[in-house]
Amino acid sequence: MVQSKLMESSEQLDQKQAPGAAELVEPDKSNLVGGELSEVVKSSSAAVDKAAADRPSPVDVGKTVSDTSSPKTPQKRRRWLEISGLVGALLIVGLFAIYNEVENQPYKIYSDAKLVPATSVAIVFGAGIGSREFKDRVSTAATLYKLGKVKKLLMTGDNGHLSYNEPQAMKDEAVRDGVPAADITCDYAGFRTYDSLYRAKEIFEVKQAVLVTQRYHLPRAMFLAQKLGLEVTGVDAGIQSYGSIQSWYDFREILAAETAWLDVMTDHKPKFLGKKEPLFPNGEKKN
Repeated sequence: MVQSKLMESSEQLDQKQAPGAAELVEPDKSNLVGGELSEVVKSSSAAVDKAAADRPSPVDVGKTVSDTSSPKTPQKRRRWLEISGLVGALLIVGLFAIYNEVENQPYKIYSDAKLVPATSVAIVFGAGIGSREFKDRVSTAATLYKLGKVKKLLMTGDNGHLSYNEPQAMKDEAVRDGVPAADITCDYAGFRTYDSLYRAKEIFEVKQAVLVTQRYHLPRAMFLAQKLGLEVTGVDAGIQSYGSIQSWYDFREILAAETAWLDVMTDHKPKFLGKKEPLFPNGEKKN
């Protein structure tokens, strides 16, 4: 009986304590987990925000790189400009030095055909068929022949196409001016001044000649002839004015002088040579 009373008192005690214990544990458990989680979330969020704030943006990175390299870039650009300017200046000086060497030599150039010393052959350079330059060159050559200054005319020019034949047109014009066809020889591969003079010496075996062309062309032609070993004089075939195109001829000679100098320095060979065709098979005649 005493035992049953004790068990009843124990059960009553448990019932009274259980609610209190539950009330004490649940709130603490809830507050502990929720509070720590909240603190962790808040702490992580703050850390992320701080890292994002501390990390530089792409624009800032670009500015940083640009700011770092900008002092060197103008210096490099300035250096390249200085080098380019120096090279350009040296090139210009070199070009004019070559032009001066070609243009300003003690050449024997005559403006009057009557004053030209007698020699064996006149080398007549081609020009556009029917042009004023073409007619003046042929007319001057015919005058030299009729004055007894030369025995032969060597017409040299472009015959690169079947439909275009400068030497033959020059010959036909000279014949109309009274020069016998037998005393006119055509060089059909005189595509350039250098080619014409090289072939005059190597193919036609010319040793002495008077060069017939306009004044602006004569210095270059005589420079090449002398460098190739020819003994030459020149006659200015500029009978008439050539108008505004004369400025272009003068400018072209500056560039052509450089090419002439290179041809001589490199011992350039014409594209076409061929077999020898001496103008004087029995030896060159001298007046």
